[in-house]
Amino acid sequence: MSAVDRAFHGLRHMIATGRLGPGERIPPEAELGEELGVSRGPLREAVRMLSALGVVEPRHGSGTYVSQLRPEDIIGSLSLTLELLPLTGLLEVYEIRRVLEAHVAAKAAARRTPETVKSLFSLIEAMEATEDPSEASDLDHRFHAEIARAAENPTLASLLAVFRARSRKYQIFTLPEGPELRRKSDADHRVLATAIADRDPGAAAGAAEAHVAQTERWLRAFMPPVEEVDDDGVPG
Repeated sequence: MSAVDRAFHGLRHMIATGRLGPGERIPPEAELGEELGVSRGPLREAVRMLSALGVVEPRHGSGTYVSQLRPEDIIGSLSLTLELLPLTGLLEVYEIRRVLEAHVAAKAAARRTPETVKSLFSLIEAMEATEDPSEASDLDHRFHAEIARAAENPTLASLLAVFRARSRKYQIFTLPEGPELRRKSDADHRVLATAIADRDPGAAAGAAEAHVAQTERWLRAFMPPVEEVDDDGVPG
């Protein structure tokens, strides 16, 4: 095991066991390095790695602190690795997405407010009105994020946001078939929003699962190349 790995896993163990709790300052470098048996260089690299994962927070002039370790923040750091998945790997993730999107849609239908319903239909109208694929993709993302927010589980919302972020790298709406795919996607959105407005969890779950499954079929059929320039293109 390298010195960096030893420092990383040592710090991780201290946090996982509760020796260092949320919001606590980690020991000074000299003290921590002596305990873990590493020099300052590997220790600083381990801290940078944990910082990228949202586990610790370096504060200029104050030291390094354990983050609040909120589940939604930790889950959000999955984007660092999930965005490396090729399309074949992403399609496997879609099996998980279908289940989770159906779950949050059912919860949203049970807990929705008049403001939620108004926001969903407003976003649908904006999607249907725009001719810009990039704007349509952004509105699509906001539509699904609003449903996840209404489900009142920030951790699930964060996980689904990570899944959607990778999906949006693939350019579907800009393909020759894009306009027809968008019309189908918009129609799916109306079915889903109507089920939520009707407080029908079963119908909402079914509509969400069908919508995600349709997107998965499109990705399999067209196998579009990933575009790193922007995030527009694929429905939510």
